[in-house]
Amino acid sequence: MSDGQEVRKDMNRAILFLGLAALVTLAHGCAGTPDVSYGSPDQVETVTTDFGSTDLQIIAEKMVNSLLASPIISDGRQPVFYVQTVRNKTDEHIDTTAVTDKIRVTLLKSGRVKFTAIADVSDELVNQLEFQASSGMVDPATAKSIGKLVGADYFLYGELTSIRKSAGRVKDVYYKFTLNLVNIQNGLIEWADEKEIRKQAKKPLLGG
Repeated sequence: MSDGQEVRKDMNRAILFLGLAALVTLAHGCAGTPDVSYGSPDQVETVTTDFGSTDLQIIAEKMVNSLLASPIISDGRQPVFYVQTVRNKTDEHIDTTAVTDKIRVTLLKSGRVKFTAIADVSDELVNQLEFQASSGMVDPATAKSIGKLVGADYFLYGELTSIRKSAGRVKDVYYKFTLNLVNIQNGLIEWADEKEIRKQAKKPLLGG
């Protein structure tokens, strides 16, 4: 074998080695940990047309502002609310507990509304009251009496619905959130509001 052939053979080996090294590096990068970063909770989320964090924030802000401006609360009273988890009537798996909690927490932070916990921890409350009253292990001076729970003045309930359509490359999703406040004494709906959201997505011509 001539010197020229030997040189070309060594160059081919070197090129092959570099190519394999590049492939190994690329494969290692793909199999490594993802590039994770923190973002602002208030950042607009438009990853998909599905119900997301921005929709939750928009709905909660609309409902809270509307309710706080109603005569039921604006007259200075601190009515007690009983809240039911928002019903999900869409075709998506949506954690509507998060919507309910967002509205409740924001209202509580306003200092103008109170919420009874009966809906969430009724069994725990009853068990604790019975324990304090009859176990003999609690100082009677600090034991809480049965029959002293505060009754709710209003019942807050709502639902989330959606209409989903697509034509060609365009997908359109319409959400409607409705919230109602019922006077428990007389059964009348004394406040109600709704928030509509429309989201559209268009697939690219290539790679869609």
